[in-house]
Amino acid sequence: QVQLVESGGGLVQAGGSLRLSCAASGGTFSTYAMGWFRQAPGKEREFVGAVRGSGGSTYYADSVKGRFTISRDNAANTVYLQMNRLKPEDTAVYYCAAKDRWQLLLFNEGEYDYWGQGTQVTVSS
Repeated sequence: QVQLVESGGGLVQAGGSLRLSCAASGGTFSTYAMGWFRQAPGKEREFVGAVRGSGGSTYYADSVKGRFTISRDNAANTVYLQMNRLKPEDTAVYYCAAKDRWQLLLFNEGEYDYWGQGTQVTVSS
């Protein structure tokens, strides 16, 4: 079983950047497909992006494509979400998630088995 801890959230002005980290422990990190999701106040949780276990393939929601980048460092057991050109509508709690099927790119939250506690990102206008 893997435990996930997100960090790196905060308050940033529109147009700025943040990098979120998700540190994993308790499993063989490279065997896990990873995803990022977010939940804004009053809204359902939504998919942001996903990366395969090898890190070679990624997939993004249209709303963040070209602005957000997912990467992973399997030696450090960490996945990252680099967020550039942030907008007020990016304000949300951001969650990382894991599934022990390294070869998959998963965008449905129901397919993930493990979740972090979330980190708040607030983008001011």
